[in-house]
Amino acid sequence: QLYNAVDSYVVGNYVGKVALAAVGASTPIINMLIGFFMGISTGAGVVIAQFFGAGNTCKMKRAIHNSIALTLVMGVVLTIVGLLFNDPILKAIGVPSEVFSEASTYLSIYFWSLIFVMVYNMGSGILRSVGDSKRPLYFLIFSSVVNIILDFLFVKYFHFGVAGAGYATLIAQAISAIMVMYVLMKTEDDYKVILKEIGFDKEILLKIIKIGLPTGFQQSIVSLSNVIVQSYINVYGASVIAGYSVTIKIDGFVNLPLQAFNMAITTFVGQNIGAKQYDRVKKGAYITTALATLTIACFVVIMYFFGRDFIALFNQEKDVIDAGRLMQLTFLPFYIVLPINQVINGVLRGAGRSAVPMYVMIFSFVFLRQIYLFLITKVTSDIVYVFLGWPTTWVVCSLIFIIYFFKVQWLPQEKDA
Repeated sequence: QLYNAVDSYVVGNYVGKVALAAVGASTPIINMLIGFFMGISTGAGVVIAQFFGAGNTCKMKRAIHNSIALTLVMGVVLTIVGLLFNDPILKAIGVPSEVFSEASTYLSIYFWSLIFVMVYNMGSGILRSVGDSKRPLYFLIFSSVVNIILDFLFVKYFHFGVAGAGYATLIAQAISAIMVMYVLMKTEDDYKVILKEIGFDKEILLKIIKIGLPTGFQQSIVSLSNVIVQSYINVYGASVIAGYSVTIKIDGFVNLPLQAFNMAITTFVGQNIGAKQYDRVKKGAYITTALATLTIACFVVIMYFFGRDFIALFNQEKDVIDAGRLMQLTFLPFYIVLPINQVINGVLRGAGRSAVPMYVMIFSFVFLRQIYLFLITKVTSDIVYVFLGWPTTWVVCSLIFIIYFFKVQWLPQEKDA
């Protein structure tokens, strides 16, 4: 989030709203590709966590080396796909001509950094799976500081424009990937990565894919839906695109704690199911939901009073700020349902039932949201009703998750009984 937010801040203030809109128009496409891989890495993390919890060191090592091999192959493939379809995707979502050139430049540079993003995410996922969530954070803090310094250097002082923001991000993400892999290769613990052992094991690979593929499809399809949503925003012009892109970035920061709780409960559930400590699973889910709800409530208060100021950090033009604030105020009352989505999603993935969150979220955030937007734009051109497409589908998703969590037997002990 900080990578992209700093890119937006620097180009929004030192290049202009067209450059800000260009970075914003590229973001959903980036998220679509990264989202698919992050789903796969989540599956790998669940498998590693379950083996770790069960004390099965041999299979844990095999899972780790399978995960690294899968990362390298997918990194190369997604980079090639991204570079080949860079401009056609931007054209397909209707990026305005005034924004297109700079959006294409930023996105093409970002595609070159995909493999570094993937290596970092898989490496940090491996560390989290064995209980180490601190070092991935330290590495990311360091690389984010590098990104901030290079953003100002390339854009403000060297006048590279949006290309400078792209190069800054590429270099910083390469650093984070190198740091996490250095730790994995130098550790003397059981999760050490040995280069000659990187390869595919059919049994482990299928297990990773079984859990990770549904999550990957969920992430990428939801992101694809957001790419289509971007096409509804694009018709309102550069100011609204810029306001929308800033608000989405701020929304990303609001959601970060929830995503952290999601990752934590996924690992927690995976480890406890591996250790057959089933009674701790639901207790952990309730405590995590309470913590996440308290956290999001604090963010709602902060955003209500200071949200407009946060938008103004990226661009001071009144029409950009007004568009972003309208979207922000539309979202705020509905943030309270998001902890339910994130926590139950993580619980079910950790239990190995990753297909369920995939179906629920694709139905809610893709099909239902697209149907809503298609119908509402036929009735009114008021942008606030487009913004309401997000909260409406959040509520539906939460209701479905609640019903499933309490009415369906999804824990192994319940299934076996």
